[in-house]
Amino acid sequence: MTNQDFVLEAIDLAGGYGSRSVISEVDLSVQRGEWLSCVGPNGSGKSTLLRLLSRLLKPHAGQVLLNGVDLQTQKSSTLARRLAMLPQYHRIPAGISVRQLVSLGRSPYQNWWQWDLDLAGRQYVERALAQTRLLPLAAQPVEALSGGERQRAFLALALAQNPQVLLLDEPTTFLDLRYQLELLELLKTLNREQGLTVITVLHDLNLAARHSHRIALLSAGSLVALGSPADVLTPSQLQQVFGLAVELIQTSVGLQMCPLHSTTDPLQGSSPTLLNHHYPYSLSKS
Repeated sequence: MTNQDFVLEAIDLAGGYGSRSVISEVDLSVQRGEWLSCVGPNGSGKSTLLRLLSRLLKPHAGQVLLNGVDLQTQKSSTLARRLAMLPQYHRIPAGISVRQLVSLGRSPYQNWWQWDLDLAGRQYVERALAQTRLLPLAAQPVEALSGGERQRAFLALALAQNPQVLLLDEPTTFLDLRYQLELLELLKTLNREQGLTVITVLHDLNLAARHSHRIALLSAGSLVALGSPADVLTPSQLQQVFGLAVELIQTSVGLQMCPLHSTTDPLQGSSPTLLNHHYPYSLSKS
């Protein structure tokens, strides 16, 4: 595999907030058309890594390359045509309709004095609305949407940019199970049919394993493992990173991970704490 196969690369990357370093010495290459999910405990640096990869944070050291070019050297408008970021939290402009919100995705393609979209811009907006099944709601105010519909509206905004790479920070946060699955199935369709490169931060190992080609497992700001879900989400590595003893079970729907008990007691600091329930996480690909 050559460097031309990589759309996004982190090289000896370190960064954080102010003088506080959160991520250190991370080397990561993202292949064109793949879905990579970053997982790890709270505070492991997943969201910070995503912000560094999207240039929302400037690295303390190292560099991030998009198509072989350092992000720091690229114009903002050029970068926004190639890379879109869907953050965990959104600010909703008062009174804006769904179509107006999605139209903001065409801003990188317009001159500052332009208000109306050209024909190509309108076509990208309508396509994004159709892809996210929001055409019937296009005239509705965004604040009137349900949580799942609102998340799809911001996804449509990102798609209207027509990016090569889409980064999403906890896209299933605040969504119930149905909307989580619907959103990730939509991303899977875009990834498969359009070759969109997808990078997600996910807490749910089940969702990460079922939808991702590769998993990046982080702990304390370092990249612990990178590879297929089955290679990364192993009992030994999950115990090391999450402090959980787990059992992998083969079922009719694929490999399942069942947490058995914690290997560290947050109160005593040593003896295992049994969990009241077992939560299976599918490691199969669908």
